[in-house]
Amino acid sequence: MSTTDDNQPHLKRVLGRFDLVLLFVVAVFNLNVVPSIAANGGVTVWLWIISLLLFFWPQGIAVIELAHRYPGEGGVYLWAKEVFGDFHGFLSGWCYWTNNMLYVPTVMLYFVGVSVFAMGPGHAGLADSKNFAMVASVALLAFLTVLNIVGLGVGKWLNNIGAVGTFIAAAVLIGLGVTVWSRFGTTVTSADFHVPADPKFVLNSFGVICFGLVGLELASVMGDEIRDPRRTLPGAVAWGGVISGVLYIGATLTLLVAIGKNDISVLQGIVQGVSQMAGKVGVAWIITPFAVMLSLSIAGIGSAWMGGSARIPFVAGLDSYMPAAMGKVHPRYSTPHVALIVQGIVSLILIVLNFTLSGGVQEAFQKMLSAAVVLQLVPFLYVFAALVKFAWRPSLEDGRYGRGTLMFAGVAGLVTTTLAIIVAFFPAKQITSLWKYEVSMFGITLGFIALAVFFFYVYGRLKTPQAVPAESVEVARPT
Repeated sequence: MSTTDDNQPHLKRVLGRFDLVLLFVVAVFNLNVVPSIAANGGVTVWLWIISLLLFFWPQGIAVIELAHRYPGEGGVYLWAKEVFGDFHGFLSGWCYWTNNMLYVPTVMLYFVGVSVFAMGPGHAGLADSKNFAMVASVALLAFLTVLNIVGLGVGKWLNNIGAVGTFIAAAVLIGLGVTVWSRFGTTVTSADFHVPADPKFVLNSFGVICFGLVGLELASVMGDEIRDPRRTLPGAVAWGGVISGVLYIGATLTLLVAIGKNDISVLQGIVQGVSQMAGKVGVAWIITPFAVMLSLSIAGIGSAWMGGSARIPFVAGLDSYMPAAMGKVHPRYSTPHVALIVQGIVSLILIVLNFTLSGGVQEAFQKMLSAAVVLQLVPFLYVFAALVKFAWRPSLEDGRYGRGTLMFAGVAGLVTTTLAIIVAFFPAKQITSLWKYEVSMFGITLGFIALAVFFFYVYGRLKTPQAVPAESVEVARPT
């Protein structure tokens, strides 16, 4: 007769501190969002600094505090559920998961835009071919899905390789920028860092910046797969955060020096910048290996977010708010394979719809990115509100930080996140139709929230909750 322990889903602890630092870098530092931000000019550097101080730093405090109080699989889902109740937990986790269904296709598009340079400069035009872009995007999506099903023990190596690719790509980009600046100077002036007369396009970039700084919570979503998380997580958060912040500001400044805001492509801006700078200093040969490294980085980003976010429906399946199959683990690889497959299928549908219905690749990229920004930031309203709630409690028992730190991080993060969500509805300069943009933004946001309400209040109420709560899932240690 089987014991209760035998019937529980088992996930393996395979992530150490070094793995987590690399995971944070590859998840937080996404070069694919830098061109769309840098295209708004030098003023975005100030937005980076504001976001690092008032969103990123509070985010690190929140992740360490909440992971300390509520260790376990689920991250933002588990935290919101424990602090605010079941529905808020489900909505938080749902938005975190579904945003990746929009974000992963943008990663695929960016991969296509960069990878064609790895085949040589003569193939750059393939990035504008819808048929090629669709086939390449679907192939990468299928590969990443299979890799994550095989398990984090294998899939983490793509994350790690992606982080190494990110380091190399960022080092080459920034190194070339410093070389070009020292030899030829720059056309960038102090006026480029002033707030423009019409700041509406810059406002959208603030939301994208906050979106770009999300990722420190990703490891906590996989809390039951970290070795000694209470000791390992704080140091990894600190190192991953500092490295990512420095790389973001450096990459933004480099693009402005190399290209100028008016000529930056949101899909190929990084390779575009390296190509121009490499030609100036006589190392044009570096373009192809750079594109290979950047392609690995992008693949690592896709793998990290696909693998991490799939743990949300896994826990929701255990809680019976989604089909029970979502809470199953693979009998051989011990991974939430059903959740990964479902996520891959939905992303596939969105990729096909994107290529079928979009008028231009860059505009479609910007629309999906802005919608992903809104959904991604909703869970952080709960994360920062939880800190404020802790700070108001008479006792801080079981906490890691003092009342003042919790209040500052909670209020700063809550205000910044709210503003970032609002400004995401302001169109970027790549948008040609304002009303279509607003309809799609409100439609996607309200549509996904309506689905969350359906699953929780309709589907969830028809199901009988399983006896084992998600946060108490026992984890098998690898032999």
